[in-house]
Amino acid sequence: MAPGSFAEYTVVPAGAAAPVASLQPQYVTLPVSATTAYISLNELGGLSEGTKVLVTAAAGGTGQFAVQLAKKAKCHVIGTCSSDEKSAFLKSIGCDRPINYTTEPVSTVLKQEYPAGVDVVYESVGGAMFDLAVDALAIKGRLIVIGFVSGYQTPTGLSPVKAGTLPAKLLKKSASVRGFFLNHSLSKYQAAMDHLLKMYAGGDLVCEVDLGDRSAEGRFIGLESVFRAVDYMYMGKNTGKIVVELSRSVSSKL
Repeated sequence: MAPGSFAEYTVVPAGAAAPVASLQPQYVTLPVSATTAYISLNELGGLSEGTKVLVTAAAGGTGQFAVQLAKKAKCHVIGTCSSDEKSAFLKSIGCDRPINYTTEPVSTVLKQEYPAGVDVVYESVGGAMFDLAVDALAIKGRLIVIGFVSGYQTPTGLSPVKAGTLPAKLLKKSASVRGFFLNHSLSKYQAAMDHLLKMYAGGDLVCEVDLGDRSAEGRFIGLESVFRAVDYMYMGKNTGKIVVELSRSVSSKL
C-alpha cells in the first residue's frame, strides 16, 4: 500500500501496516485485493439475501474475494473465468454459476439463465465485458467498476466501450455505474483489514495465491521475476493473487 512496493524492503508509517500472525503469502492478498472487494461491496453493493451478483475475472486476485463476500451475504453469485480449472476453483469457494467464457458465451448464459438480469456487477475487466455487464443489469441494478485489466496494455490504458448508449441504457433500467478506487476510502481501510484478518484466521476466507508454479519458467522468486509475473497476469493465467517470493536471504531477515 505504498509507492515503490516492488522492493525487498520499504518504510511506511506504522498506521499503514497491519500486524500478521506469521509470514505467509496469503496475507499479501488482503491489503489491496480483499479490502477493495470488502469496502466496495459494503458501500455500493447493497447486498442482501438472494441478490444476484455477477463477478468478472472471478478467479483473480480480487474477484475471489467478491465471490466469497457475496456468498457470506447469502447472495446468488455468478463468476466469469477463462478455464475449467478456474471454474472448479470458483465452485470450491461457493460460486453458484461459474462461466468459462472460452466454452460458453457469457451473454448467452446470462440471457437464458438470468432473463431478469443481475442486481450487482463487480467489474474489473473493461471493454466488451463492461458492455456485456451493462446489458445484463436488472432494474435498479448496480455496476461497480474496480478496474479494466483488458485495457492496461493498450496505448491509452483503456479498451473502448459503448459509452454513447450508456445514458439511455441506465435510464431505461434506473440502473447505476459507480467507480471504486481504494485510495478514496482509506478511512475504512484499517477496519476492513482487521475484519478480513479475523475471517482468514477463523477459516472463513480462502486467500488463494498463485506463486507461478504453472508458469513456463516456474515459481516467481526474487524481484527479477516481477516482469514474468506481470506478463503471466496479463495472459490471464493466474488463479488467485499472484505473489512474488523474495529470496530466502531477504525473508530470513524479516
